[in-house]
Amino acid sequence: MKNLGKIILLLSLVPSAIFANIVASVDYNSVSVGDTVTYSLKSDGNNIQRPMLNSICDSNVISTSSQTNIEMINGQYNRTKIISYKFMPRKSCEIKPLNVVVDGKIQRTKSIKVEVKPATQDINADFVIELKSDKKKLFVGEPFIMSMTIKQKHTAQALDSKFVAPSMKGFWKSGEPKQEKYDDGAFSVTKLTYKLSAQREGNLKISPAQLAIASRDNSRDMWGSFTQNMRWKSYFSNGLSFHVSPIPQGAKYIGNFSINARVDKHEINPNEAINVNIELVGEGNLEDIKSFKPYINGVSVFDEKPVIIGNKFQEKLALVGDNDFVIPAFSLTFFNPKTKKIETISTKKIAIKVNGAKVHEALKIKKNENKEKIKVVKPMEVMINNRLSSVEIVLIFIIGLVIGIVIMLTKPWTMFKRKESLNIKDEKKLLIKLMPFSGDKKVQDIINTLEYNMYHEDKKPIDKKLLKEILKQYDIS
Repeated sequence: MKNLGKIILLLSLVPSAIFANIVASVDYNSVSVGDTVTYSLKSDGNNIQRPMLNSICDSNVISTSSQTNIEMINGQYNRTKIISYKFMPRKSCEIKPLNVVVDGKIQRTKSIKVEVKPATQDINADFVIELKSDKKKLFVGEPFIMSMTIKQKHTAQALDSKFVAPSMKGFWKSGEPKQEKYDDGAFSVTKLTYKLSAQREGNLKISPAQLAIASRDNSRDMWGSFTQNMRWKSYFSNGLSFHVSPIPQGAKYIGNFSINARVDKHEINPNEAINVNIELVGEGNLEDIKSFKPYINGVSVFDEKPVIIGNKFQEKLALVGDNDFVIPAFSLTFFNPKTKKIETISTKKIAIKVNGAKVHEALKIKKNENKEKIKVVKPMEVMINNRLSSVEIVLIFIIGLVIGIVIMLTKPWTMFKRKESLNIKDEKKLLIKLMPFSGDKKVQDIINTLEYNMYHEDKKPIDKKLLKEILKQYDIS
């Protein structure tokens, strides 16, 4: 008796298997770009071979699922199986007929049309995205501000979300966007602010942003019962278009800047470093500006990598010289989009006095044509005037020649030459001597310390023991 119910159920299912068929359907025949569609195959057969579908309407299948339902109608049990495929169509299409094997027989579905409408903005929707720009006409490299505002109604709920940022191909992005959150009546608002600049001339576009929201979908299933499913819906922003013109000839940079250069002192001792700070302030393509490192004859110039903080370009230089010198003016030429003109800004020259510097004066002889010419009498002429004989003259010449050759061969002056030793306290000369051996890590560590001491007031100690070993190893004197 226990198996009687199972036997009756099995016998009741046999008639339906004889007339087994397959039905294809979609949950929505008309959707917007970014919405998901569920394609379902329903059959009352006992054995269905699941079709392997990787794409539908040229769109990848996002997920698959299956369910079986057994219900009793007029005293008979009816079993139905549903296989579902979720996909996100990008354009209107027709799902072609599909061959499905049901209970060993091939069943063919009907084709289904799916209409995909273009993405639209609805300011009254639960989620709203908007892109704004402070400029639409630009020059290459000219910075501008783009804001993206995302609004969500307080009553809107999301089980999950996926965000696709707008494509900014053709634009440089400066740093990370600034984020701001606030409440605006019925909406919670998140605002992102980007600093961008165009990479090339022409008509450029920023594509719409996309926000996909998963929410509960209370709808009837294929048997007419209410079910709670998760349904994805996409919300799109507007796009932006720009007309970009090339920078006029004669300028590499674009913007509006001011420049300033200052030194920590105007008077130094020989071999003492003087620090120069160059600051460029303004809105423009600061990232493209090169180093201002100058060439000054007889002066060693060391530079640090320029730093950009906000709208400021900063560069530090260290200069070391033995004699008085002048720091040249630092200048920048750029195109100002506000005035529509090429402008040049410049600092003033800075004179640096070096205490104890040697003054080199060129010998000047003032020529006076009115003065009587003075005849210079040469020694040989004196000897000749004294009526030396030709034999004596030849003899004197030979003796002088022999003495000169002996002096050149013996080099007696080397006996009195004192070998000059390197003063390790002279950081400038020490740095120059060590530069050729910077491939050695130990040498590079000493070089780094010397360069740091030239730029900063707090001096780092140098390992004198290691320094002496390096000087001895590379025979530096």
